[in-house]
Amino acid sequence: MSERTPKDVVEELLRRSEAGDATVLDELVAVDMVNHAAGPQGREGLRVILSTIDADLGPVIAEPHHLLADGDLVAQHLTLRGTHRGSTMPLLAGVPVSDRPTAWTFIHIWRVVDGMIVEHWACRDDMALLAQVQT
Repeated sequence: MSERTPKDVVEELLRRSEAGDATVLDELVAVDMVNHAAGPQGREGLRVILSTIDADLGPVIAEPHHLLADGDLVAQHLTLRGTHRGSTMPLLAGVPVSDRPTAWTFIHIWRVVDGMIVEHWACRDDMALLAQVQT
């Protein structure tokens, strides 16, 4: 049986997350993952970020666009679709809940070592999200 590639790990992260698998972060993300994007660090930090996104925009559905791998790096381009139901994330602080549909586009870069995600970078289209939810 062959070892999972870094691309396989990122695909599994998305698939299991969407299926509601509560163990996926424990099995695929290193405890001390470095998050180069804004926000809390480590596995628990990622758990907080994903929970906040779900609380504010959820339930979200991921629409994958591209998934590219080069060595231990995986670039993931996707759009999260949901509904603006809360404003607890810093980006939405002070924005009244609109109940409007949202589409928030990201490019993530994940570094995977020995089957575990150890680093993360992100580029988000925050301006487009804000334009969708502001009245």
